[in-house]
Amino acid sequence: MTRSVRRTRRMLQVTGAGATALLALSACSSSDSDSSTKSDSSASASSSGKSDKPDKSGKLSGTVTVFAAASLKESFTTLGKEFEKEHPGTKVTFSFGGSDSLAASITGGAPADVFASASPKTMAIVTGRKDNATEPVTFVRNQLEIATLPGNPDKVSSLKDLTKSGLKVVLCDKAVPCGAAAQKALDAGKLKLTPVSYEQDVKAALNKVVLKEADAAVVYKTDVHAAGDKVEGVEFPESAKAINDYPITVLKDSKNAEAAKAFIALVGSAEGQRVLTEAGFLKP
Repeated sequence: MTRSVRRTRRMLQVTGAGATALLALSACSSSDSDSSTKSDSSASASSSGKSDKPDKSGKLSGTVTVFAAASLKESFTTLGKEFEKEHPGTKVTFSFGGSDSLAASITGGAPADVFASASPKTMAIVTGRKDNATEPVTFVRNQLEIATLPGNPDKVSSLKDLTKSGLKVVLCDKAVPCGAAAQKALDAGKLKLTPVSYEQDVKAALNKVVLKEADAAVVYKTDVHAAGDKVEGVEFPESAKAINDYPITVLKDSKNAEAAKAFIALVGSAEGQRVLTEAGFLKP
């Protein structure tokens, strides 16, 4: 073989090897590029999928609006704060007043999630119209007591003493649970009493004594307890004939039914019952 032919073959071998190397490098590069693209695409899809998933944590949030009897003000305010602490992101708002007025507001379309009444009769104003979403349950009971001026200067020791001439006595309106209970107690004692005024809720009746605009008022034990040394409490046996049951329910048009149920669960829990009994309420 001539020297020229051998040189030509050597050049072709080198060229072929170089081409093979270039093809391998190109294939590698292409494979890496495809892998990178697929990885980025997969990550993007995964991220997108995660962000589109609804929150299934079950955490409560939003506002719970509670309509509650005036006598529950202190206890429910405490439980509302406890509820917000247990469920970050929630807020409990209250509307306290006479149970009959609250019931009328609910049936009139006022937005609320929970109704806690001071008597089954006023609860029935709501439940009778099917405005409740859950069956009402009794969570506490309450008993009447006489609130007098500090030191009890008029020496009131019985319900009969409230009938004394010249004594300024205040009662809740008869349509309000505390007023209906007071009338029931008076009937049990066969007593007649003409108050200087009828008030729309128990807090208003108590406030007349606190402000010294009245000498005495027939209110709940819980209200005497809440007033501290601003009044003095006098128990009377006829009150045992007029104990009120307090029912609670989730309302049909609740905008936050799950949180409303959770609030009611707190009220009925050991912690809720502790707060309520310490305020003077009786267990159901």
